[in-house]
Amino acid sequence: MERRSFIVGSSVHEIAKRRFSSHSRACVFALVLTAVTIFAYRPAWNGGFLWDDDAYVTNNELLTAPDGLRRIWFSLDAPSQYFPLVYTTFRIERAFWGLSPSGYHWVNLLLHVANALLVWLVLARLKVPGAWLAAAIFALHPVQVESVAWITERKNALMGFFFLLTLVAWIRFIDERTKHRWGFYGLALVLYGLVLSAKSTACTLAVALLLILWLQKKPINRERIIQIVPFFLLGLGMAMLAVWWERFHQGTRGTLFAIGPIERVLIASRAVWFYLSKLVWPSDLSFIYPRWTISSANPLDYGWLLAGAGLCVWIYFARRYVGRSVEVAAVFFVATLSPVLGFMMLYTFRYTFVADHYQYLACIGPIALASAGVATLAGSFKPRKHLRLALGAAVCLTGTLVVLTWRQAAMYADIEALWRMTLAKNPGCWMAHNNLGIVLFQKGEIDEAIAHYRKTLQMQPDFSDADYNLGNALLQKGKVDEAIVHCQRAVMIQPNDPDAQVALGNALLQKQRVDEAIVHYQKALTVRPDYFLAQHALSHAFLERGEAIQHYEKALAISPQSVSALTNQAWLLATCSDASFRNGTKAVELARRANQLSSGSNTLVLRTLAAAYAENGQFGKAVEIARAAVQLARTQGDNSLTWAFQQEIPLYELGLPYHEAK
Repeated sequence: MERRSFIVGSSVHEIAKRRFSSHSRACVFALVLTAVTIFAYRPAWNGGFLWDDDAYVTNNELLTAPDGLRRIWFSLDAPSQYFPLVYTTFRIERAFWGLSPSGYHWVNLLLHVANALLVWLVLARLKVPGAWLAAAIFALHPVQVESVAWITERKNALMGFFFLLTLVAWIRFIDERTKHRWGFYGLALVLYGLVLSAKSTACTLAVALLLILWLQKKPINRERIIQIVPFFLLGLGMAMLAVWWERFHQGTRGTLFAIGPIERVLIASRAVWFYLSKLVWPSDLSFIYPRWTISSANPLDYGWLLAGAGLCVWIYFARRYVGRSVEVAAVFFVATLSPVLGFMMLYTFRYTFVADHYQYLACIGPIALASAGVATLAGSFKPRKHLRLALGAAVCLTGTLVVLTWRQAAMYADIEALWRMTLAKNPGCWMAHNNLGIVLFQKGEIDEAIAHYRKTLQMQPDFSDADYNLGNALLQKGKVDEAIVHCQRAVMIQPNDPDAQVALGNALLQKQRVDEAIVHYQKALTVRPDYFLAQHALSHAFLERGEAIQHYEKALAISPQSVSALTNQAWLLATCSDASFRNGTKAVELARRANQLSSGSNTLVLRTLAAAYAENGQFGKAVEIARAAVQLARTQGDNSLTWAFQQEIPLYELGLPYHEAK
């Protein structure tokens, strides 16, 4: 009896020891993977704001408005699709670190690290060999850089986090040994709601749930189908909302998006092979890839589809030898990619059909399959040789991926470098020409900016943004008549574009066509009521007609909390060329109210506050506020007011206020 007790106790001790050792190895691996991933993304730690980051973060009124949280969840005011959870995280972060881009970059990076660890957990729970290797490849593969280093792609990192947590909850639910199984089912549904509020392309999760059942050889019976139906309906509802939003709110209509069903299938088949090729051989990764020309009349365009069909046939016949893993990986890859393959038109399809960030989650399928194959092959050797082989291969592979990811992340550290690198790899990218022109214009390199705008219009004559950008640049060069021509073209192409309306108004105002300018400023404000540049320009137009004070007093009576009305009236009271209009004390009062309402994050408001302090004789405060505004503008990547501050700050330092010229 004593001997049996000793043996049992010894066995329990050995089991506990093995579990402790396994847990220790897991903790060490998690720490090493975290450290290596963070190191690989070092160039992006302090990167600036990039394309679309202005709409999502720096100039997103929803992040600072008192009613912003309600509007994020229950209005159509979002600058892109319905991503309320993403905007909510940005709103919280805006309150913590304002417009310092580093904070947003670190949140993206830490979410990505968490996702890599969750990939490891999910695959380990599914008993997939080489789960640790798959997690490392997922974390360090350079195709993931776009989703991590680009702040706007918080959508992917956040969606991935809750998507993988949903899978963990589902795996616990379908395990008959789990206590309180239905609690995990309810948790999975709640988590899936969060997934969809981060990004609607996760509408295919129901397929992943079925694949988990299939991989674990669990019966997919009526009961299981009923359990999956709520996930399917949630995904379907969000998919329909996304289609409606893209078509009627983002404007994915017209000839650019008029692609027939056969062409869409051909685009999708080519895209699948494209994404797979970038996983296998991640060379020439680009922020914007060339837009393919696909025609149902070209026999060569069917090659990708036929190759895909051939692969499907091979997988079907090979399953008896390789099991279900290959088909599960393939179906997960294609199904998760399906919302972005071209069956549903996206706004980005106007300039490219593919993007690295589209396969952020889908790549888990091929990565897991390859990792399992490597682990299985290594396991066929003797134990010591197996260990050396596995570790050696892992070190070589991860080392290579770290170098590639470091190089790719460096491209996202600076917006000008991003567009120049994009053009180096894709010279025909008209969008990159336009956006590089914007960067150069903000730096004051007007002639080079004009050259890029003209290049854009040569490639894409109907792109209204390039027309009004060119109009603005020509206006700066004093070429008013040519500027008017391009601004009028922009308005004709896109009548509801407030930027184009303001650009045309500015050009007309320089020609003293005041009444026409006012019409265009008012049209801009009809589309975007709190558009500062339109309000500011309108004040100048009304000043020409002697009506500015009455206009803004009326606006403030209607909306006392209007930042734009407060700012423009304060500017008029501080800087008007007519001394009878100026009132420094009142200007400071109005500008301070506008600054409080905008949380000190609007450079135009700060410029107005500095001018108001100067008019009131408080030149020290004027200099302090103006310099803070310059620093904020640089942080936001907005140099459009730099020239103004270069004129005004020296005046304040001399003890002189700034007044508009007559």
